[in-house]
Amino acid sequence: MKSLLIANRGEIAVRIARAGSELGLRTVAIFAEDDALSLHVRAADEALPLTGTGAAAYLDIKQIVAEAKKAGCDAIHPGYGFLSENAAFAEECAKEGITFVGPSPEALRLFGDKAKARALAEKEGVALFPGTNGATSLEEARVFMEKLGDGGAVMLKALAGGGGRGMRAVTDIKDLPQAYERCQSEAKAAFGSGDIYVEKLVRRARHIEIQIVGDGEHVIDLGERECTLQRRNQKVVEIAPSPTLDSDTRKRLTDAARKLASAASYKGLGTFEFLIDMEAKDGTSAIAFMEANPRLQVEHTVTEEVTGVDLVKTQLRIAGGATLKEVGLAETPAPRGYAIQLRVNMERMDEKGEAVPTGGTLTAFAPPSGPGIRVDTFGYSGYRTSPNYDSLIAKLIAHSPTPSYGDAVARARRALSEFQIEGVTTNLSFLQALLAREDVQANRVHTNFIAEHASELVKVHAEPGRYFTGGNGGGAAQAAKHVEGPAGTTPVPSTMQGKVISIDVEEGASVAKGQQIAVLEAMKMEHTIAAPFGGTVRKVAAVPNATLMEGEPLLFIEEGAGGDQLAVAEEAVDPDYIRPDLQHVIDRHAIGLDENRPDAVARRRKRNQRTVRENIAHLCDEGSFIEYGALALAAQRRRRSMEELLKMSPADGLVSGVGTVNADLFGEERARALVMGYDFTVFAGTQGAMNHKKMDRMLFLARDQKLPIVLLAEGGGGRPGDTDTAGVAGLDTPTFHTFATLSGKVPLVGMTAGRCFAGNAALLGCCDVIIATADSNIGMGGPAMIEGGGLGVYAPEDVGPAEVHRKNGVIDIFVKDEEEAIDACKKYLSYFQGPTENWEASDQRLLRHMIPENRLRAYDIDRVIEGVADKGSVLELRKEFGIGIKTALIRMEGRPMGLMANNPYHLGGAIDAEAADKAARFMQLCDAFGLPILSLCDTPGFMVGPEIEKEAQVRHVSRMFVTAANMSVPLFAVVLRKGYGLGAQAMTAGSFHAPFFNISWPTGEFGGMGLEGAVRLGYRREMEAIEDPEERDAFYRKMVDRYYENGKATNMASFLEIDAVIDPADTRHWVTRGLKSLPPAEHRPARAFIDTW
Repeated sequence: MKSLLIANRGEIAVRIARAGSELGLRTVAIFAEDDALSLHVRAADEALPLTGTGAAAYLDIKQIVAEAKKAGCDAIHPGYGFLSENAAFAEECAKEGITFVGPSPEALRLFGDKAKARALAEKEGVALFPGTNGATSLEEARVFMEKLGDGGAVMLKALAGGGGRGMRAVTDIKDLPQAYERCQSEAKAAFGSGDIYVEKLVRRARHIEIQIVGDGEHVIDLGERECTLQRRNQKVVEIAPSPTLDSDTRKRLTDAARKLASAASYKGLGTFEFLIDMEAKDGTSAIAFMEANPRLQVEHTVTEEVTGVDLVKTQLRIAGGATLKEVGLAETPAPRGYAIQLRVNMERMDEKGEAVPTGGTLTAFAPPSGPGIRVDTFGYSGYRTSPNYDSLIAKLIAHSPTPSYGDAVARARRALSEFQIEGVTTNLSFLQALLAREDVQANRVHTNFIAEHASELVKVHAEPGRYFTGGNGGGAAQAAKHVEGPAGTTPVPSTMQGKVISIDVEEGASVAKGQQIAVLEAMKMEHTIAAPFGGTVRKVAAVPNATLMEGEPLLFIEEGAGGDQLAVAEEAVDPDYIRPDLQHVIDRHAIGLDENRPDAVARRRKRNQRTVRENIAHLCDEGSFIEYGALALAAQRRRRSMEELLKMSPADGLVSGVGTVNADLFGEERARALVMGYDFTVFAGTQGAMNHKKMDRMLFLARDQKLPIVLLAEGGGGRPGDTDTAGVAGLDTPTFHTFATLSGKVPLVGMTAGRCFAGNAALLGCCDVIIATADSNIGMGGPAMIEGGGLGVYAPEDVGPAEVHRKNGVIDIFVKDEEEAIDACKKYLSYFQGPTENWEASDQRLLRHMIPENRLRAYDIDRVIEGVADKGSVLELRKEFGIGIKTALIRMEGRPMGLMANNPYHLGGAIDAEAADKAARFMQLCDAFGLPILSLCDTPGFMVGPEIEKEAQVRHVSRMFVTAANMSVPLFAVVLRKGYGLGAQAMTAGSFHAPFFNISWPTGEFGGMGLEGAVRLGYRREMEAIEDPEERDAFYRKMVDRYYENGKATNMASFLEIDAVIDPADTRHWVTRGLKSLPPAEHRPARAFIDTW
């Protein structure tokens, strides 16, 4: 998850934007045509306009998903209300590959439909109040209400959505039709669905809800919230935890909520709401499940305050795949004190206590602050409200960590008196009156408490505001000095607080629009002030050295008077002119370029080699490489002049930067790469202090940005001539440690040509792949170190030549020269950059004839590999080492994967120590970067005998079992001929049933060991008893034939020990269908590292 679109508005959109930003996400807001000035538009990193106005714009699924795709967002957070509980919206997101930050569409359908939620509660044994099941017509509602008898009352509820919308209490059956119509209309407008159901009304109840968090496998609760103080089913005050809920009832509620969430394998945030009937005669019948809200709640804030859990960030992380344990919620945290949320609405209360919506422009808006005070809002001074949206302007949350609920109430009351809102009438005074009542302070309330006391509450005078108002001489509006200008003039205000440096015009002067009129100094910078329009200066109000507040006038201009004909003469700028400061930078960079280093280039040509910059230019897509640290010089300023260092040590011998490789095939995002190349012409490619510092910087960049690394290694180790450092041995450099930590995290591609010794060789040896030219020499110590160790005198060409390393396993890909080496780098990287669109397959019918009918005759496995893979896609690794198993990167219909195959030309396909090492490391490589593996099995088993055991065969071959058993990528096994013993199991991930599939060609033959050996061991006595050699041989052949018949592929398949016997021509079809049957790629934990051997 990288980019988040917020499909909501107002304070919750601001809240989500902040949480997303803290998680490092790019946030994108949307806004309706009449909502462009809502604060959430500025809270996000970007904002996109919607077509339409009001709620309808925020309910437009197609438009919102289209905007998300256009903006490159990979996730959408729906907030609350609007589309937050819309399963069709969640499905549309999934269809377009966008993560919906919320429960699954199935959970939304279940809990978003109140009838289905009730059915689940009934199934799970959770208590319910009587009600209808499913969408209920007006007539069905009437019948239900009549069945309740005299005095029966019902609650009409929208099947979808929540938040108190689409709800009506009906106590008189005559009022049912009108209430039904209004309820249906409100539900349709708010949630896009007008379906209604009916529930028995509980006249005096407490409303308690449980906050649930789930990761799809486990759920926990974060305690309860008391939401009893309501007006017309809209919550007004929410408290966490409830100050008057007994522990037994609390446990029953949390257990019920957990049970319901677990039954639905709930993932994300959810709230399970319950009513407690205060008139019930016993506690057991008092509690009933009401509904579940599968989304973030308006009142999530109070839970956050008392638990310390950021619910929005938790919601985002779980949507991104994190578990409860990973987000630190393995168990329910204990609440700390009490928190109260007060909903500040734009409304005035009439004499009967009924709320009437208000609106206008906020002329002053200053939320309270201080310890334990939080305000979630989208209001600001100057904001003009819209009647098309909810009246909520702010949520005031007061938290006290003490065990006294009264402390939280006191803090909330104080904060209400400090909340300055002018220009729009709000319910602040009503909330003050509510908190002042003793019953509220003691939580002796029920859901109709406000309705019963509304007329009394509106008569209570508001407490005096603890702030200056716009009309009493206080506040920012009064801070600036008031200066009157001549009649008919317009002031030009100071755009910032600062000191006047100069006034550049005089009274009576004509000025043109854009002309400089003054200079101000602020934050130690000079800022020019330009005339906003043309005219004549009639009064200068400021003088040099005076300090002006923002908004105070500099001067007054009579607009248009004498200034219309003036034009500001723009300074002529030559875009091609190079200023001296820029020229200096250009010249410094030029020093290190090949065209300005002819002697260094000549030395490379003498060895038939290219420069490091030429190799990088060949590797990276044209124009994509940007160089880091190009101006670095050797740390030898104490012993050499700057002129010498500029000539001798450009870039301190390490050219590094980022670019793209193969972007034409895979796009720039997948083609990203970090390249570092040692320059052998600078101190023989040795590793100096600045050189190390630069590489460390690049390695941290690769780690943080997950950039594949290409290392062009040529040179030696540490450079003893650096003087500008403090220390003794320099062994504390982090370079080798940091480079090694990237193993298994990002592809590490090493290429070398010429001499690569000591430190260069150590880095090269850490790479996933080593590509080396024919003239390369690789060694942990060069000639100087060997001689210094008293081990003799050798020429560089004698140490670790490529001819040795291509056979001993050090070199993975052997090439002729640097040009081929860079081409090999590009091809190798391509397998980790994704699928290709253009591919071609060989005639698959030819595979039917690759395996000789004579089961004892060897064949060329390379022909099989080339025949199965896409044409030209095979890149073999360690070709001349461990030749008993071939390892290669290939493509199937353009999709990259790994391939390993037994080689019948070597030991008849038996697996020796070198082959096992090679295969095990290859599996690690594929597993690290998500490449499925195709295994072509044709082996009589592991190589055995006294001589092979001297090579530690037991340990070497067992690496195949351990590696394969712990891979996360799938393996596809195809038995070409022999599938015998432990060797065959090693080629199939340890068991014939471990691969995604294990199939055989018709030539397949199977057994616990080789057929011939099985007969010799199993019938030794019988054969020894036959004296006639010809008769003994006939008996032997007869038994071999019997074993062969029993071990044929078709017989093996009949016992389900393998999955199928196929036409060899169908091999590609099986593999590609297997690839297409894999689940969508998910984030996989990085492999610890890739074994260097």
